[in-house]
Amino acid sequence: MKQVIEDVDFETREGVEFVDLTDGVRAAVARAGIAEGTVTVVTRHTTGGIAVNEREPRLQEDMKRWIARMCPPGAGYAHDRDTVDGRANAHAHLAALSLRASETLLVRGGKLDLGTWQAVFFVECDGPRRRAVSLCIRGTP
Repeated sequence: MKQVIEDVDFETREGVEFVDLTDGVRAAVARAGIAEGTVTVVTRHTTGGIAVNEREPRLQEDMKRWIARMCPPGAGYAHDRDTVDGRANAHAHLAALSLRASETLLVRGGKLDLGTWQAVFFVECDGPRRRAVSLCIRGTP
């Protein structure tokens, strides 16, 4: 059994954004030299999440609107009165509750094993910001 941990840093540009990590995860799996196993993608933030979904621009716009409807900014949240950096971001923490902090995906034949329409995203709920995710790739070489 082999394990490789790798961090991926990036910047987001929008308040709510779907950052496609798929190519970066694929490249990390290739570098790790794992033939059969798993890769776990973990967010390092409480105002974002990891999602596996379709890479289709209109669907992503629908998902952004859904997040905004479920957790609108400025709705009188108590946490917004306790900001440290001046960001009233309770809505982003609440939106992240509907997301996952990690996703574990299969590695088969040395490649990330996704369905035809699946992509791996970091879902930004409090951007723009500097972000990081960690990848834990485990399996047999």
